[in-house]
Amino acid sequence: MDTTLDTGAPAPTALKRGLTARHIRFMALGSAIGTGLFMGSAGAIQAAGPAVLLAYMIGGAAVFMVMRALGEMAVRHPVSGSFAQYASRYIGPFAGFLTGWTYTFEMFVVALADVTAFGVYMGFWFPDVERWIWVLAVVFFIAALNLISVKVFGELEFWFSLIKIVAIVLMIAGGIAIIVFGISTQSENAAGLHNLVDHGGFLPNGVWGLLASFTVVMFAFGGTEVIGITAGEAKDPKRVIPKAINSVPVRILLFYVLTLGIIMCLQPWNTIDGKASPFVSIFESLGLSGAAHVLNVVVITAALSAINADIFGAGRMLHGLAEQGQAPRAFTRVTRTGVPWLTVLTMVVALLVGVVLNALFPDQIFFLIAALATFATVLVWLMILVAHVRMKREIVRDGRLPSEFPVPLWPAASIATIVFIGFVIVMIGVMEDTRPALVVGVAWVALLLVGYFALVRGRGRQRHELVDETAPIGVIADE
Repeated sequence: MDTTLDTGAPAPTALKRGLTARHIRFMALGSAIGTGLFMGSAGAIQAAGPAVLLAYMIGGAAVFMVMRALGEMAVRHPVSGSFAQYASRYIGPFAGFLTGWTYTFEMFVVALADVTAFGVYMGFWFPDVERWIWVLAVVFFIAALNLISVKVFGELEFWFSLIKIVAIVLMIAGGIAIIVFGISTQSENAAGLHNLVDHGGFLPNGVWGLLASFTVVMFAFGGTEVIGITAGEAKDPKRVIPKAINSVPVRILLFYVLTLGIIMCLQPWNTIDGKASPFVSIFESLGLSGAAHVLNVVVITAALSAINADIFGAGRMLHGLAEQGQAPRAFTRVTRTGVPWLTVLTMVVALLVGVVLNALFPDQIFFLIAALATFATVLVWLMILVAHVRMKREIVRDGRLPSEFPVPLWPAASIATIVFIGFVIVMIGVMEDTRPALVVGVAWVALLLVGYFALVRGRGRQRHELVDETAPIGVIADE
């Protein structure tokens, strides 16, 4: 089957390879180190207490396995549709349809969470301004950024991400200094490692609290799979994709675990209420109001970076779905600089829903969105893992060339990760606060099933053919 799509129009449809390893690495960091860390971490801390550090370690290990599975497929098949096309090829056409549209839905709700958080952050300075006004402004600003060429987009994302990463490193260094030298600490809440055990113990809410925190923790890691999306626009994907995948998950894990450990040493976990970013509230509580203002700039930059990466990911996924006949053909059209402009505009229009939601439900919107994003994220990860397992079996069955970037500890680690992802989906349904997200998620899957049989025809009902670019060379070493 021909893998190109004839649009019947002279408009260009090919994406341009303008992303370097530096761009891709920081894009994944930009998407994952954003609202989940700066805002959502408060909910996870409330659920598990200091034991949330264990949850981030376990969640980080699962994310690493998902990323390695995705990386093995991306090196073999470097395409813009990424895991949706892998699911279509190795599981079935409906699996590709489900994965692609669920990822687009995930990026929409994650971006919605990020624009919502942006409104909360601006409220720190302008408490009298309605939140929806800030949301509207940031949606149009990010739309303009995403209509630039992919190389410029990658460069902007690099600098957005670099700002917040430097800020996190400085915050860690400053937090350690406060703990060691007792700077600006108050006797009743003195900073120190004792705060990890003094307020109900390391596991204050028991094992159940730890398990409950996974619904928020996994939301925090959502977005790292954007690396797979970049394969179609990466220069030398066989080199840059493995480097990006091997560096990003470990760095994210270190940022989350070390940063949140410092936060809970500086401020007792039971005083982090989620009304503001834990980062900002810490410096306020220590009397460092100037630092709090600087840090608010950082978390705003983090939100902008994450929204930027979210819209990029959704736009490229829609482009890939259109290529495999499972989205309108118009989504394949790109500008002369290689930007799929219609997919970007579609995401922006969808995000305007966030303006309405923030105007109607300003207090409840963030955590419901986070739960919806968690469901979509883990479903996409589950499909990536299943597609990968089927690919590995096909490689052995057909005697194909071995992968250049194979997953570690195959197959035990992959099976364990699939079981863990299934557990997280169960927890979304068990927890009363997140149960509505599972109901909406199941309804979403049912809606896609109806849409697939009612609207998809021809090539969209067939397995998407992929070119195997594996070369008979040595295995790409972990870096």
